[in-house]
Amino acid sequence: MVTARATATFEPVGRSAAAARGFVRDALLGWGLPEVVDDAVVLVSELVTNAVVHAGTAAEVACLREEDSVRIEVTDRHPERGLPSFANVPASSDRYADPDGEGGRGLLMCSALASRWGVEYATGQKTVWFRLPLPEQVTGTRYALPSLPGGELPDAEAPVRVAVVQVDEHGLVRAWNPDAEALFQHPAGQVVGRPWSELAVWPQSSGMGLGLAETLRLARWEGGFGLRRADGRVAEVYGLQVRVRDTHGTASTLCLLVRETDRGVLRSPSTTAETPSAIEPLDLLVGPVDQHDLGGLLQRVVERARDLLDADAAYLMLTSDDETEFEVRAATGLNPLGRHHRPIPVEAGAGRGFDSARLPAVHEDLSVRPSSAPLLSGSGLRSLITVPLKVEGRLTGSLGVAAATPGRYDNEDALRLQFAADRIALALESARLTELERLRRGSLSFLVEASDLLAGTLEHRQTLALMAQMAVPTLAAWCAVYTTADQSGGADLAFVLHEDEDRIDPLRALLDKTPAPETDPAPGARFWKGPLETARAAGLADSPELAGLLGETVVLPLAARNRVIGLLVLGVGTGVRFRQEMLELAEDLSRRAALALDNSRLYSERTATSQAFQRALLPPELPRIPGVEVEVFYQAAGEGNEVGGDFYDIFPIRPGTYGFAIGDVCGTGPEAASVTGLARHSLRLLAREGLGAPQVLARLNAAILDEGARSRFLTLLYGELTPRPDGSTALSLVCAGHPLPLRLRTDGQVEPAASPQPLLGVLEELELEAEELVLHPGEVLLCVTDGVTERREGSRMLGDDGLAQVLSGCTGLTAGAIAARVQRAVERFAPEPPSDDMAILTLRVPDRQAG
Repeated sequence: MVTARATATFEPVGRSAAAARGFVRDALLGWGLPEVVDDAVVLVSELVTNAVVHAGTAAEVACLREEDSVRIEVTDRHPERGLPSFANVPASSDRYADPDGEGGRGLLMCSALASRWGVEYATGQKTVWFRLPLPEQVTGTRYALPSLPGGELPDAEAPVRVAVVQVDEHGLVRAWNPDAEALFQHPAGQVVGRPWSELAVWPQSSGMGLGLAETLRLARWEGGFGLRRADGRVAEVYGLQVRVRDTHGTASTLCLLVRETDRGVLRSPSTTAETPSAIEPLDLLVGPVDQHDLGGLLQRVVERARDLLDADAAYLMLTSDDETEFEVRAATGLNPLGRHHRPIPVEAGAGRGFDSARLPAVHEDLSVRPSSAPLLSGSGLRSLITVPLKVEGRLTGSLGVAAATPGRYDNEDALRLQFAADRIALALESARLTELERLRRGSLSFLVEASDLLAGTLEHRQTLALMAQMAVPTLAAWCAVYTTADQSGGADLAFVLHEDEDRIDPLRALLDKTPAPETDPAPGARFWKGPLETARAAGLADSPELAGLLGETVVLPLAARNRVIGLLVLGVGTGVRFRQEMLELAEDLSRRAALALDNSRLYSERTATSQAFQRALLPPELPRIPGVEVEVFYQAAGEGNEVGGDFYDIFPIRPGTYGFAIGDVCGTGPEAASVTGLARHSLRLLAREGLGAPQVLARLNAAILDEGARSRFLTLLYGELTPRPDGSTALSLVCAGHPLPLRLRTDGQVEPAASPQPLLGVLEELELEAEELVLHPGEVLLCVTDGVTERREGSRMLGDDGLAQVLSGCTGLTAGAIAARVQRAVERFAPEPPSDDMAILTLRVPDRQAG
């Protein structure tokens, strides 16, 4: 007959197995069945893992309490599972599971641990059930102690009243028996539905003291506190609280209360003041508890446990979030490798109740079974006590104390250590949760800062450096970044960084000799022994340059846009191991860094392509013109642009005559550059056909209009120059909508050298005329684009007058000096960088003395 039932459903996610273990543990402890908790949790963990991980379906877990056993059922929606294989069944049978594989292992464990088990199939689902027998107990007996002299028996005033109060999960009173009415003078009708905190007067203790809300969530608690009576006075009571679940799975707390003077009625043997003197209590924490220093707190505990039990070593391990692994967090008396031991599976080597991490254990001689304590392997320690740390029935850690001599400890020592562990478990768990929250907040801040820094640059080399600088020293002692050219090729070492700059060169030299890691696209960190193996093969592992350098090394793929573009390698020093939290944080960083690295790669490739195209639009090396100094300054607007809407050109037309041009296409950037290429190449072709300046520009105008929607209007100053034997230079100019060229005479006078005419790319028919002038020795012709004359600061503009004023002070300067002075004047006119393309073309006829 089923006397109690509890059910829960778990979704197909990784955390479901841990949640199912907690559900079963709470249910069985709530029913007062700790004897079967370990076996039930192991079996449920395996069956739920099969359902949610391997089968990929939700799992429903049902716990049924029967008269002499507990039946647990696990139902999933994937019935195509094999039965376990046994010795008398052919291994090749397809109906049976592989005993060495994952599938079917839960059934094998059922056959080993349960008294009865089975598999029931229904349409679209499968149920695996097992039954665990309850140990025989003497009716009414829970604890049995030796008889005591009458003077040592607990006292109780007659009559003894036991108040029974039930408090729901919201902290409200749901039941109040007649003894409670008699003791506290509150009628049940006035109490039911009120918050329990209004009646209970909880002691205000510092340090590890538990609050009222915390004790209500514990599986079992007992102790003294006060309770308000109807007359306002506070009655001192002793209470025993037990966490229970009803048949619907709803949790509540059952409180049994007596007067403080009657506490012997409820007090458990393990907490009574009359505990036999042979079991002396241990206090593992002395002084204030700093919740923000978990490492220091754990170290205090292990050192005090070692001293109080006169041991040679002690260690403390905490469980992972899913309670599957132990991690050594503090140790004393062990070698350094012991401090950084790899995670240890909680259920490793645990048989049926033997060496279970969830129960206290005494190992009289580890040399007989070294595998029972892998952490102490090779340490020379022989005796060992291990006790679990539990909070609300959940395993949170393990405390071990060891000695070099065998047979050093007995059951009483284990009992004393377990009592002490129970007293500090909640304080340690609280400190651990505080540390996790601090790490979580720190991780979020770290990732936000990393994202901001990576988003702030598109330069490939700088992105590589940022990746390494963010990893060192926050995540590791050193970092190396590998990049891949393509999916099929190997990885190339691109950047190396160590927290000690003096060790960067030896580290890079070692990595250069080490074959690069494989570019495995599988997510997550994987361990890599390549550098250590290379150092050992070369006999350098113990060299001064590499001493202490090579501990654990992990490789994380840099994957972006469905391809691996590189590898992030992190390493720590000798004897140091990565914390799981650090590896998870490194994985998050690698994902962000991979996208930033790929963006920088794409940007670099695009920029290189753009610059190659743009360089093709610039004129080749300027020709040397006898009798004329030529200087050009060019600056394109826009990041990554080398040419834009402004352009210039100087080229030979025929012997003794040269063409020059300076123009401005509407707009900037690549679109304007395409018209620039059309104009520059057309000018050269048409001029060499023997056409005069007006005809050259007329045909260029027609070519621009032929571009249709892609055409843009163009301002252009085009001219032809011919040096003369007397040292002067004859010029023929056409200024088509362009800023007028300025002529600087030898006396400092500045004047326009041409008159304005219609721009190109607007009108089909143009009437253009060539203007002739002669530059004498010492005179200058300055040609600029509107990026110079329209330079602004607020409402001020440099303009033609400002440019003329700058040029008037350039008498006697060379062409190069004049171009440089104009360029500096433009830049200094406003604090902001120029926003438009800018071109400056300077022609100067040298003085006869200088010639």
